[in-house]
Amino acid sequence: MADVTERDWRPRYVQLAEELRDRIVNGELPAGSPLPSEPELAARTGMSRTSVRNALRELREWGLVRAEQGRGTFVRAPKVRVTRRNIERYQWEKDRVHQPEEMRRQKGGTEYDTGLEVHQLQFHAEYSTVDASEEIAATFKVQAGTKLLRRMYWTSAKTEDAPLSMSVSYLIYDAVAKNPALLDDKNEPWPGGTHHQLSTIGVEVDHVSDHVIARPPTPSEVEILRTEPGDWILSIRKISTGVDGKVVEVADAVYPADRTELVYGIKLHPWEKK
Repeated sequence: MADVTERDWRPRYVQLAEELRDRIVNGELPAGSPLPSEPELAARTGMSRTSVRNALRELREWGLVRAEQGRGTFVRAPKVRVTRRNIERYQWEKDRVHQPEEMRRQKGGTEYDTGLEVHQLQFHAEYSTVDASEEIAATFKVQAGTKLLRRMYWTSAKTEDAPLSMSVSYLIYDAVAKNPALLDDKNEPWPGGTHHQLSTIGVEVDHVSDHVIARPPTPSEVEILRTEPGDWILSIRKISTGVDGKVVEVADAVYPADRTELVYGIKLHPWEKK
């Protein structure tokens, strides 16, 4: 009698998906190459076409392949990875406020997260004014309808057509209007980023809090981030508070979950000796 512990109890379509995944990861099926067709896979494995489709669906949901209408299924090229070490990153952003402009221009937040150089990236910014919603107003502790400067950003690697991230930042309009240069998106990318921008109106950030959730993308996020069906995103709401205790910026950033890693190292206080 066979040892039942040796039997693979996973559904056959899962076994096929993982076999193909291993072939993609080890380079046997390189980026851009076509996968065997559904009839070919069905004939080789003895599986039904429905099971084969389920296996290919798994690969799409893992972000490893893309389906092209009338052409077949192809291995997706590896994307630039985004690693956000936010504790170190936020301190780095604050520290560079006092660096010379030439140094501030050499590296921004996306470069910090990806290891890419400025010349390898494309940066886009759009500014507009909006009235604060009830939710945003409550975070800023201002009246709903307060005029805000809304700043929308996305950055792409020049080797890719899909942005690495997208963010929407809100600032109190009357506060930033003290420096008219802060109202013009033509001044982006601003050397030194938001910390330096705020420093020009006398604001120093004291602390930042992140609120992270995973969720499906909205239709507009799908369009901008070029996500595939089944892809999820990581949504980070960053709330920056000044040394006077007032919230100075609320920013919502979204990242494709299949290329983003969040890394947090948190120092713990030792137990008190008794």
